[in-house]
Amino acid sequence: MPGSLEPLDLGVQIPYHFRCPISLELMRDPVTVSTGQTYDRPSIESWVATGNTTCPVTRAPLTDFTLIPNHTLRRLIQDWCVANRSFGVERIPTPKQPADPGLVRSLLTQASADTSPLQSRLSALRRLRGFARDSDKNRSVIASHNARQILTDIFFSGARTGNDSESSGSELNHESLALLVIFPLAETECASVASDPDRVAYLSRLLFHSSIEVRVNAAALIEIVVAGTRSPELRAQVSNVDEIFEGVIEIMKNPIASYPRALKAGVKALFALCLVKQTRHKAVQAGAPETLIDRLADFEKCDAERALATVELLCRIPAGCSAFASHALTVPLLVKIILKISDRATEYAAGALVSLCSASEQSQRDAVAAGVLTQLLLLVQSDCTDRAKRKAQLLLKLLRDSWPEYSFGNSDDFACSEVVIPSY
Repeated sequence: MPGSLEPLDLGVQIPYHFRCPISLELMRDPVTVSTGQTYDRPSIESWVATGNTTCPVTRAPLTDFTLIPNHTLRRLIQDWCVANRSFGVERIPTPKQPADPGLVRSLLTQASADTSPLQSRLSALRRLRGFARDSDKNRSVIASHNARQILTDIFFSGARTGNDSESSGSELNHESLALLVIFPLAETECASVASDPDRVAYLSRLLFHSSIEVRVNAAALIEIVVAGTRSPELRAQVSNVDEIFEGVIEIMKNPIASYPRALKAGVKALFALCLVKQTRHKAVQAGAPETLIDRLADFEKCDAERALATVELLCRIPAGCSAFASHALTVPLLVKIILKISDRATEYAAGALVSLCSASEQSQRDAVAAGVLTQLLLLVQSDCTDRAKRKAQLLLKLLRDSWPEYSFGNSDDFACSEVVIPSY
């Protein structure tokens, strides 16, 4: 309920002074501006962010853009919510206050000072990490104080000293890494990491650290760096590092129950690395096909799309195609996925099946046995992407000799469909 006008239909009127003058909705985080007027924080922040410099109610100039939490009004609103629970009104939670820019600046200075005690630097990084987790606003405030450069310098000081052990100094590197991966890096920052062999080798070593959190954060930074680097040469340089694929794939094997982030970070890193064509064979050698198929059912929607896109990429090389074909569940799973998860997932699954069935008659038979005919005929009549339909038409063409004769008796859809071979 909070934030909507639905209670008006349930027999309870929201008090006028509990409504934000901008949104006219129940305030969840009331703050007071320099004119003395109170607004809901998101509403007044949006008002100011669009270039307005006056108070929405009084039209007086805002001499100070500081927003002061109105705790008294917020507690009154919470009490009112509790008193009206019988009308379906839910109590608004106590909002976390945004990080103070001055405090953020002080914590970053403390964390980056080599002369400060180790525990003091760790404490500063942990407080900053807590702020960053709380809200986008906090992350924006932290990033505006050159945080990415500061954190990068702290983290990669371990590359210069070889400090990837369990020492107290390494704890500082790992804490800075945990905070660094929360922020997107600029292209120049990604290129700076990718072009330094010592930094990339350091990240690769951390993929085998005893702490799963360190391993996952290392994989997350690898994905950020590779995805954010435009230079094909630099991307190839990262993906060619010894054991980087092995480390990422081992992370993907981690049980979801023990560390849910592992599978997501692993597949994002693997996909980014597999975009480099000349090193895809290393992914196959490291066991990517088997791991992707074994974990396919565990992915959430967007991660399933990445996993299937990676399957399609690896199926474009002979070694990958052979590895996927040798897994008994590959073809049945890909057939089952068509039209199930999303348009993109369908497109990637169909593309992988095209490669597999082009290379192997056994894959063709497996696809037919899994019921691919019905799936493909539904696909060409659906609202899926044109690329997905082209792949489906090509697959129908490839499998035509494998269908039982009766399969096409009443199928005008296949008879009249124009087969367009997609470019690979």
